[in-house]
Amino acid sequence: MNQDIFEGKWKESRGHAKEWWGKLTDDDLQQVDGKADQLIGILQQKYGYTKEQAENAINDKLEAAKV
Repeated sequence: MNQDIFEGKWKESRGHAKEWWGKLTDDDLQQVDGKADQLIGILQQKYGYTKEQAENAINDKLEAAKV
């Protein structure tokens, strides 16, 4: 996942993130602040994803939302 692309898409998709992953809090979303590695880490903690699963989940959600 390209960090620059993620940062740009994050601004558009932040609102969707709580719908996609209901366990994320506003504090979690603020912590991510456009950093893919931060979101990956949070998804690993809250959902037990591996790094690869988290990356795939993010990519799938962004692609499906056409963000």
